[in-house]
Amino acid sequence: MESKVWGLAGLAAAGIVATLYGAFLWAPTEATMGDIQRIFYIHVPSAWTAMAAFLVVFIGSVGFLITKNLKWDRLALACAEIGTIFCTAVLITGPIWAKPVWGIWWTWDARLTSTLVLWLMYVSYLLLRDFLEEPARRATLSAVFGIFAFVDVPIVYFSIRLWRTGRSRACSNR
Repeated sequence: MESKVWGLAGLAAAGIVATLYGAFLWAPTEATMGDIQRIFYIHVPSAWTAMAAFLVVFIGSVGFLITKNLKWDRLALACAEIGTIFCTAVLITGPIWAKPVWGIWWTWDARLTSTLVLWLMYVSYLLLRDFLEEPARRATLSAVFGIFAFVDVPIVYFSIRLWRTGRSRACSNR
């Protein structure tokens, strides 16, 4: 079994190296933005991964509230951790791209602000779990908060359609 795990880890590492090579060396340079556009090869998949992880937090939270089975709570926790890491990557890579393209690191645009709020909610979710010691109470309150926090996921996704701000309009026209 252990050799299979190492084999899969090696395969994953090779895939990551191949992907990075393709994104940063093999893909042609974009005509308008130049090399800074390559950050989208990290930024966009990180955003989708975070949103997918937060969806699984929602599913796990609902699953726990229905069944009271702690496996759903563990699933929600694992995905909240993963989603928070990838959302952090989004909030770091976005400003790295924005500075040379927009001329500023951050603007209080609807998508950026709602993504920051999403990140803050899931950091709060993780902190809530650390502060509650009794497993059943921790799982119940975390599940309720996980469902509440998920409400921001569609807000982030639809923000450029809901609030047609200048920066969002520029992003949605691409």
